[in-house]
Amino acid sequence: MTPIRTERLVLRNWEDRDRALFHRINSDDEVMKFFGFRRTRAGSDAMMDRLSIDIASRGFGLCAAEIAQTGETIGFVGLNPAALDGILPDDAVEIGWRLAPEYWRKGYAAEGARAWLGFAFRTLGLDEVVSFAVWNNVRSIAVMERIGMRHDPSGDFDHPRVASPSLKPHVLYRLNQADWQQGA
Repeated sequence: MTPIRTERLVLRNWEDRDRALFHRINSDDEVMKFFGFRRTRAGSDAMMDRLSIDIASRGFGLCAAEIAQTGETIGFVGLNPAALDGILPDDAVEIGWRLAPEYWRKGYAAEGARAWLGFAFRTLGLDEVVSFAVWNNVRSIAVMERIGMRHDPSGDFDHPRVASPSLKPHVLYRLNQADWQQGA
């Protein structure tokens, strides 16, 4: 994929130098508070390898987010097939992010997400992008709202791959191309 540059970020495919950070964010209790699991180093490496292959073949995915000025990887921001059979259409694309805690509250997730929305609507020609989170994940929900997404209460769902009853209820947010164009 061709890296996407924003004012402060470079959104790019994963590199071997990102492995330690990728494992850290996937095993950190605070980062993973709304997930019912933590990844081992081997599990994180395998996930990063899958993401790299997907990004290379599709031209987009959950990509490394790097601070342009320093080259420091801070987490990921990107687009991904939603893959929620029976809940969302088969062609649904979600936008998501996961950053190391020291990079929270600096606007990086929203900045990267806005760049990906531009890619989704201009380059891919998508009609809609979705995002979802555990109902009380206020930080992620705030990012969704900051980038112009709207809550669709009729689409809220219990995540089929989540075992924990407290983490199962998810809220669904949507942004269609027409609304994005009005706000862009």
